[in-house]
Amino acid sequence: MNLPEHAPTTLPLLMAFDLDGTLIPDAGRAAAPDVVDALGRLRALGVQLAIITGRDTPPGAVRDAMRPHAVATNNGGRVLVGDDLHLEASFTDADLEAVLAHELPGARVVLFTAETLYVDLPPGVEPEPWMLARSFRPLVDAPRAGILKAGYYHPDVAGLAGRLREGHPHLVLTGAQAPYPHFLTVTPQGAHKGAALSLIADALGVPHDRTVAFGDSDNDQAMLEVAAFGVQVGDLPLLTPHADARVDTQAELGAFLHAWADRIAATQTRDW
Repeated sequence: MNLPEHAPTTLPLLMAFDLDGTLIPDAGRAAAPDVVDALGRLRALGVQLAIITGRDTPPGAVRDAMRPHAVATNNGGRVLVGDDLHLEASFTDADLEAVLAHELPGARVVLFTAETLYVDLPPGVEPEPWMLARSFRPLVDAPRAGILKAGYYHPDVAGLAGRLREGHPHLVLTGAQAPYPHFLTVTPQGAHKGAALSLIADALGVPHDRTVAFGDSDNDQAMLEVAAFGVQVGDLPLLTPHADARVDTQAELGAFLHAWADRIAATQTRDW
C-alpha cells in the first residue's frame, strides 16, 4: 500500500474516522477484521483514535472493536471524549421552525434528540430496520427543545437546501448532492465535523498539526480541511482538493492502516 512519505508518524497523533463508506461499508454494522487489527496496532503504538460520524450513534460492534478515545455524532454536533460530554448543539426554536417548513410533499422527515428519533413517514412507506431498532416515535411527539439533527429523504431536497442556505446561512447542511442527492442533513450552527475534530484534539492534548482525518463524502469535507493530513476514501471529486492521500476503495483501508502502523513502529524503533 502506497503511504505518502509525509504522512505524520510522530506522537501525539490523532486519527479521526468517518463511519459509512470509510471505516465500515455503507449502512454496515462492523469493521472488517483487517481494519480492526490495524486499529488495534495503531492504538498500541500510542495513536489516539476518534469516530466522527453523521450517525446519531455508532454501532456497538464498531465501538467495542475500536475503543475510541472520542466519539462525535450528528455530524459533529454531539461530542464525547471518553465518558465526558463536551458538546451537544441543538437548534434554537426559530431555526427549528425554519427547518421544519420544508414544503416537500411526501418527504420522510427524521428529527433526532440525544435519546430518541422522531419520524414522519409518508402514507404507505414502511419504517426502515434502523428506525424499528431505535423504537422511533411519531414526529408530532417531538419536543421543541433538544433537537440535534434533522434529516430529509426526498427527490427535491436540493431545493430545500438552497432555501435554507439563503435564509439561514448559519445552519450546517450536508447531502443533497453526490453521493446522497436525495438525502439532506441539517445541524445547528457550528455543528460540523471540522469543529468536532478541533474540539477533540484540544481535549486530548493533541496539537492540530498532528491530526489526521479519514472520510468519503461531502459531510467529511470540513474535517479534511481542518486536519493536518486528510485521507480520502473513494473518489468523490469534492474531497480531492482537501486530501493528502487517497484510498481507492473502502475495502483497502485495512492495508493502508497497517502500512501506517508499520511506518510508526519503524520510526519508534529508530528513535529508541
